[in-house]
Amino acid sequence: MARLPAVTSVADITMGEDPQLEAWVYHFLTENNIEYLTNPSIVASAAQLRFMVALQEGQVYLPCSDALFTQMYTRAEQTGLVDAYKKSWLFIVRLIYRHDLSKQEKRRVLSLCRYRFRQYLNARMLLPSRLVKRLVKVVLTKCGILDPFAAKKRLANAKAEQVLQSSEFQQAVNAFPAMENPTSLSLSGMRQELDMAETTRLMRLSTLDTLWTSTVPSTVLEQEVAQAAQNIACVRTLLSQGSEERKRILFIPDVAGGIMFDLALIRTLLRQGHEVVLALKEFFYFKALTLWDLEDDPVIKKALGAAHVLDHNTVSKNELLQLLREHRFLIISDGTSEQLNLYRTSVAFARAWKECDLILAKGRRNKEILMESSHLFTRDILAFWRNQDGTFAVQAKPRAEWAHKFSEKNLLAKAKEITDAMRAARAQGKTVMFYSAVIGSIPGQTDVAITLVNTFVESLRSRMEGTFIINPAEHFVEGMDGDDLMYMWENVQRSGLLDVWRFQTVPDIEASFALLGRKVPSVWSGKDATFSTGCTKEMHIALEVQRKHPELQIIGPSPERFFRRNEYGVGKYYDATLTRTDT
Repeated sequence: MARLPAVTSVADITMGEDPQLEAWVYHFLTENNIEYLTNPSIVASAAQLRFMVALQEGQVYLPCSDALFTQMYTRAEQTGLVDAYKKSWLFIVRLIYRHDLSKQEKRRVLSLCRYRFRQYLNARMLLPSRLVKRLVKVVLTKCGILDPFAAKKRLANAKAEQVLQSSEFQQAVNAFPAMENPTSLSLSGMRQELDMAETTRLMRLSTLDTLWTSTVPSTVLEQEVAQAAQNIACVRTLLSQGSEERKRILFIPDVAGGIMFDLALIRTLLRQGHEVVLALKEFFYFKALTLWDLEDDPVIKKALGAAHVLDHNTVSKNELLQLLREHRFLIISDGTSEQLNLYRTSVAFARAWKECDLILAKGRRNKEILMESSHLFTRDILAFWRNQDGTFAVQAKPRAEWAHKFSEKNLLAKAKEITDAMRAARAQGKTVMFYSAVIGSIPGQTDVAITLVNTFVESLRSRMEGTFIINPAEHFVEGMDGDDLMYMWENVQRSGLLDVWRFQTVPDIEASFALLGRKVPSVWSGKDATFSTGCTKEMHIALEVQRKHPELQIIGPSPERFFRRNEYGVGKYYDATLTRTDT
């Protein structure tokens, strides 16, 4: 068997250079059921992953730490991997013995899991988190239970609530922090210092699991609060940086009990002016909070206050931004029942990640995926956790330098530039036309599509007097994906300033190739705007605008021919809406 090329980190994997490496990567992805083409209904596409992971051309994302990847890839020293497998197996055995099963049933379920476990152990290609997920699904299915930890989680949350309301806790958290020369600070400077102190204290205490599992002396609280001062500098680097201090934060929590302290931390962040999106698990994942718990646990329900819960996972960019405008505290599901795995997260989670400024990730499991990987991400990450020896740690990971973020404000400003030009053209007595065309709907033909649109629009401009034609291809900004473009253009299209909306036809495409002196390639034969789900979305918008402004003329294929296609996809200029199920 040919030797694999030397690769020491996940970020070093580049496709298209070594066939052996490509084969190994494909085998790894399929074995873990995270290969998009094999299962596109439940695995994130490359475009959706790029909402979260800053991938360069040819890079492939693997959802694990560099250390774990190296052990699986080299198959040399695999002690850590085997230990992780053994730990996963102990989780499963304990889960089975937690239930009041007959001796025969217990033996049957345990034996089935053992067969599966040995298979995975021999192959050593399955991520430990995926191993746990598969075996947990077997146990829950065979035992006929939904959440065996529900009662334990409610108990932990109730205990945490008692601690939060205790005078000892309040006194420790609210103690005035030591400051160097506080009289030199302005009121705003003092306020910021106090906010940073409170935020860091709550971050630290939210990871101290003894607060909801046993009784903690007040001296421990005082020690933790005193030591929090040494973590402020790291927290400040991401939470208070930039020209706009107010952040939109995606909060990824850890376990029940601690979630009560997380909610206290979130209330502090909201008071400071930040917006927060809290991502819970969709289904059972041991002690992690799920969307089900929001209804079943009265303590959690009370603590959530005015939070808005998004109850579906395929929210569009427009819908998400609308929700974020209306609710400063939004709760979503990450779409999974396992350790953070960006391949399996929901569309709502991916879009929330993209629209946020900062990812606040709690716990060792989240830290392993985000901080112990050499992959860079599209947003700043601040991770905090307790080490196995009980010490607290916080670490910042700035987003990749090349990762673009187009805020709603940026996109609306770009839309305003275009609508101002439309308004000026109208004032000069010109007819305003928008041209919708196929851009990204034919794989590998995006550059050709842009050339066709530019060529045809220039031809129209030379032949049509007194007409201001908007060509979307001329307004593309590097780094802007399909979601950004569709959001920007929808604001332009609904402005009420359009006189004519023209959709690309087959004759348009044939004329474009003729102008270029080329024959129509077979891949373009018979294509028109109806082939694009982006254009389909725009046809829906055009009809809505026409109902409001009946003078709008719509030219091109009949609307009925468009409606065979669905909503545009995730980060693309085309594709159908993704629906997610958890497997």
